[in-house]
Amino acid sequence: MPAVDPDDHHVFASLGCAVENMVQAARAFGLRAVPSYDLDARGIRVDLEAAPPERTDLFDAIPHRQSTRALYDGRSVPPEHLRLLEAAGNGDGVRMLLFTERQQREDILSYLVAGNSAQMDDVTFVEELKSWIRFSYGDALSTRDGLFSKSSGNPALPGWIGRLIFSRVFTKDNENSKYQAQLRSSAGVAVFVSDKNEPAYWAEAGRCCQRFALQATTLQLRHAFINQPVEVPAVRGQFATYLGIDGRRADLVMRFGYGPELPKSLRRPVEHVILQA
Repeated sequence: MPAVDPDDHHVFASLGCAVENMVQAARAFGLRAVPSYDLDARGIRVDLEAAPPERTDLFDAIPHRQSTRALYDGRSVPPEHLRLLEAAGNGDGVRMLLFTERQQREDILSYLVAGNSAQMDDVTFVEELKSWIRFSYGDALSTRDGLFSKSSGNPALPGWIGRLIFSRVFTKDNENSKYQAQLRSSAGVAVFVSDKNEPAYWAEAGRCCQRFALQATTLQLRHAFINQPVEVPAVRGQFATYLGIDGRRADLVMRFGYGPELPKSLRRPVEHVILQA
C-alpha cells in the first residue's frame, strides 16, 4: 500500500503481530518459538524447539481479538488492568506510552485530526483505501482480505453501490467528526515507540502491540488503530515532539476502552498463506 505505507513500516509491524501469535501458540503446543530478524532475507526467522506445553490466556484470546472500530462507553480502566496492559506492551527496544487523562487524549486527538485531514486531501490515499474496503458479503468471501464494511459499523451493500456512496460520504469533515467521537469515547491511548527506525524494531513494535491487544481482549477491552499521527511524515515529527521521544519513531497508535463486538473481517485459511519446502 504505497500511499499509506511507502517504506513498508506497517508491513513489518504486521509481521511482528503475526509472529507474536506464533510465539503464544507455540507455547500452547509444547514448543518454544525464538524469533529473530534476518537481515539478508529482510524478514523474520522463527526457530522452534521442544518445551513443556503452557496454555495461556493470551493464546486463548487470539481468535477473539479484533480491531473494533466503534464508539466505546467511556468507562475508565482499573489501575490493576492498566498495569497488565503496560507489562504486555513493552518489549526489547520498544516502549509503550499509555495516556488515560482527558487532556492527554484531547492533545492526541489534535494530531489524529491533522493526520487524517492530510490523508483525506491526498487523492491517492483515498483511492488506495477504497480499494481495500469490501462493501458486500460477496466481495469479502471472494477475497478473504481487506476491511469488511460491517467491521467498521457500516452496512453491507452491493459493491457498486458501496463505492458510489463511499465517494459521497467519505469526506474530511465526516471522518474527523467520527474520529473525534470515537477517541472521546475511549478510556485511553497506547503509543508504541521503538528505539531505532529499522525494520527489526518495527517488527518488535508489532509484537508488543499484538501482546497488548491480546491482553486487552482477556480483560474484555476493545481496541482500534488510530495511526494517522504516525502515517503522515510531517505530523509524525510534530507528534514525536509532543511525546518527548528524542528522535525515536512512534510506530503505532491504538485507542482502547469498553465497547461492542463487531463482525470480523475474513482472512484466508492458513494453508493458503504458508509455503512448504
